[in-house]
Amino acid sequence: MSLTVPNVFNVNGKVALVTGGGRGLGKSIAEGFLAAGAAKVYIASRDAEALEATAKELSPEGKCIAIPANLATVEGVKALADEIKAREGKLHILVNNSGAAWGGPLTGFPEKGWDKVFDLNVKTPFYLTGELVDLMDAAGTHEDPARLINIGSIAGEVCSTLGAYPYGLSKGAVHQFTQMMALELAPKNITSNAIAPGRFPSKMTEYVMNDKERYDAEVEGIPLKRWGQDEDIAGTALFLAGPSGAYITGAIIPVDGGARLR
Repeated sequence: MSLTVPNVFNVNGKVALVTGGGRGLGKSIAEGFLAAGAAKVYIASRDAEALEATAKELSPEGKCIAIPANLATVEGVKALADEIKAREGKLHILVNNSGAAWGGPLTGFPEKGWDKVFDLNVKTPFYLTGELVDLMDAAGTHEDPARLINIGSIAGEVCSTLGAYPYGLSKGAVHQFTQMMALELAPKNITSNAIAPGRFPSKMTEYVMNDKERYDAEVEGIPLKRWGQDEDIAGTALFLAGPSGAYITGAIIPVDGGARLR
C-alpha cells in the first residue's frame, strides 16, 4: 500500500452503524465516516425527528440512513439488529455510542437511575454486538478487520464521581467489555477498541455549558484548556475505523485534553 493520507485514513465503501447518531458525539462520528467515503452510515436512536433531520443534513443523497430504535430495551436492540440484517449482508463498523447519565447523592440514590444507566450503557452494547457479530464476521478480513468501537468515558478511568456514580462505573464496564471483545473477536477478524472522551458539548453536558462560572472552572482544570470539538471525536473514530487502525485492538483511547491526569 502506498502511504498517502487518503489510503491510510478512509472508510471507502464501508457500511457503518452508529447508535445515538442523531446528535452529539454520534453525529460527529457519522459525519466523519461519510466525509471519509463510507458507502452507508446508519444512525439509530429513540428520537426519530432528530435522526431524520441529521440524516438529511449529513447526506441529502441518502448515504446516511435513520432507523428509529428504543435501545434502552433488549427487545429494541434486537429489532434494530433485525432491521440491519434485513438491509445488509455485511457490517464493517459498529459504534456503540448511545448512553445515559444520572446524578444523585450517595445516600438514597434512586434505583431507577442505576437501571437506566446500566441498561443503556452496558447491556445495550453487549446485546447489540452479539446480535450483529455475524455481519461483522462476514465483513472482516485478515488484513482489514471489521471494527467494533465502543464509546466509553474518562469517567470510567478516574475516581472523581461528580455524583454520577452509575455513569462512571458503567463506562468502566464498557472499557472492560471492549478488552474482552478484543480477545474473543480477533479470530473472527474483528477489532475492538474504545474511545474515552472527556468533556464535549452534548445534551448530557448542557447543564455545565449553561453555567458560565462552572464551565470556565472546568476548562481551567483541563491541561489543554478547552473542551473537545467535533473533529477531535470524529478523527479518533476514523483513525480506528480506517486502515490506520487495522492493527489496533483492545485499546482505550482517552480524548480528554489531559483531564484524566489531574
